[in-house]
Amino acid sequence: MTAQVVPLVQYGRRALGLAWFVAQMYIAYSPQLPMLERAVHVMFAVILALLWLPLGSATRAGRAGPWLDALLIAATLACTVYYVSHSSYLTERMDNVDPVLLPDKVFGLLTLLLLAETSRRVMGWGLLGFTAVFVAYAFVGPWMPGWLYFQGFKFDEFIEIMTMTGHGIFGITTQASVQLVFYFLAFSAVYTAVGGTDLFMDCALRLVGKKPGGAAKAEVVSSALFGTVSGSAVANVTVTGSFTIPLMMRTGYSREEAAAHEAIASTGGQLMPPVMGIAAFVMADILRVPYATIALAAAIPAVTYYLALYLLVHLKARRSGIGSLPAQEIDAIAAILPRIHLLTPPIALLAAFFFDYSATSAAIIGMLAAWACGYLPHGRPITFRNVLDVTDDCVRQAFSVAIPIIISGVFIAIAIQSNLAIKFSSNLLELSGGTIWGSLFFITLGVLILGTGLPTVAAYIIAAILFAPALIRLGFLELPAHFFVLFFGVLSMVTPPIALAAFTAAGIAKANPDKTGWLAFALGIPAYLIPFAFLFNPAILFIGSLFEIATAAVSLMCGTAAWTILIAGYVFGRIPRYERALYGVLSVALILAPLGIGMRLGAIVAFAVAIGFSALMQGRRDTVAGTVPTR
Repeated sequence: MTAQVVPLVQYGRRALGLAWFVAQMYIAYSPQLPMLERAVHVMFAVILALLWLPLGSATRAGRAGPWLDALLIAATLACTVYYVSHSSYLTERMDNVDPVLLPDKVFGLLTLLLLAETSRRVMGWGLLGFTAVFVAYAFVGPWMPGWLYFQGFKFDEFIEIMTMTGHGIFGITTQASVQLVFYFLAFSAVYTAVGGTDLFMDCALRLVGKKPGGAAKAEVVSSALFGTVSGSAVANVTVTGSFTIPLMMRTGYSREEAAAHEAIASTGGQLMPPVMGIAAFVMADILRVPYATIALAAAIPAVTYYLALYLLVHLKARRSGIGSLPAQEIDAIAAILPRIHLLTPPIALLAAFFFDYSATSAAIIGMLAAWACGYLPHGRPITFRNVLDVTDDCVRQAFSVAIPIIISGVFIAIAIQSNLAIKFSSNLLELSGGTIWGSLFFITLGVLILGTGLPTVAAYIIAAILFAPALIRLGFLELPAHFFVLFFGVLSMVTPPIALAAFTAAGIAKANPDKTGWLAFALGIPAYLIPFAFLFNPAILFIGSLFEIATAAVSLMCGTAAWTILIAGYVFGRIPRYERALYGVLSVALILAPLGIGMRLGAIVAFAVAIGFSALMQGRRDTVAGTVPTR
């Protein structure tokens, strides 16, 4: 029975994946009713998650696994029929006025249960448990103490909010998945298929492969390039890590070190302009500002992130002497110039933004440009034979991101409808004693915890609702406040105990996941300081005069460099503890302290003096070492 079913499942998921892809392209240029678009999107994500992640006979379900999957798929199809046939009814009915009918309750509850099961398969028990806590709160609110009290939801009201309105599972998170996430993942899949990511990798190897720590440096550069088009840290790790992790291990890095370097480098790609990750487009929509404003604001923090990581790789490589690649291996890489046309797709995407096309249209234009480039010399054409492979890659990433995004709409709706978001923001400030640093500690901790196990776009949306208002109430500007929570939402991908990017990299390297996660966290410590810098100094986000922006940029880069030297314990050679402490103090002064321009310039000069002092002292240490007689 199973052997006969497996081919049917394979054909079914490929056919449905292609249908989802075609449906998304259709609604891009022929928009339908929002409730119809979002419901169909949700149902495609659910059914493909069930097909790609079956229970199977090896689970506790035993031989009943395939039958349970078939039952769930049948239930999903029934829900699809309901939502498609009732899309006009759901659009026209009046919330809180029209009654919730029995079919509404049955199919609404069934949809929520299906989402719960697919969330468990895609993300494990963590997100499902977190959602269950909020659902319980929705009903036990009248019995909660203090500021947690609210009148609670009745069952009819709960079903209406969650499954029959533009809130809940059909709210802003699903809208982001329908209108943004799918198209950028499609662009990434097509661009990878035609050889674009290979070009990024080869460019990185050509640029830095021969330098000390060349394998890890190539991974930093390639991850920064690919991260701009992938929109997902996990996808970045999967694509670039499959090549760079074995390369790093072959040049002397341990399994955990190689995986950790890949994880922290891939994570930052979502912050790198010009394309950035999907959460950046959601931020532009929430703040009602042009995407160009978001990309420009991210430029200095993102470049600083990668410069600090690159410097850390360089210093550690000089200290340990590992990581260099043989020159003949670099010379054997295929020529870059004949493939330079593969840079056209991201350029076309950016040009579309420049000419005021929507984010959806820009992603489709980039995807079409990538498809055309595949037919040019040295490209990989997407033909009828391999188009299904491309759609498979696209939809697997799409449902993996869509399911947690969709289900996060449940607790976002509860937080808003119960006024928990507002009360949480107010009481968070009281809990911190009204101090700025106390509040920042709790906000940072909260964002990292909520971001655990979630795609960055979902983590950002939640943080933007729960935590960004608290930052604004503390007196910080709106754009830095939202960038602050976005930054830590991104960094949650490498923050233990559940660091998805690190765990993915550990799987490729066959390394210990926990050790990899903590090592990635240690490597990324300079990045954890950057959000505090632009929160106190918005000039880093291009808010202010040109002189203020330039001073802030240099100050931030010097500060992260000082912290990197502190971590590495190496500049021109190994440095003693008192020098490392000096760089630590300078780093705090340059990054965390809210200094004026004059004091920042003084700190920059002090950093330059410290570098000169280290060079002088290293020269003396080398001279002394040279006079010591050998035995």
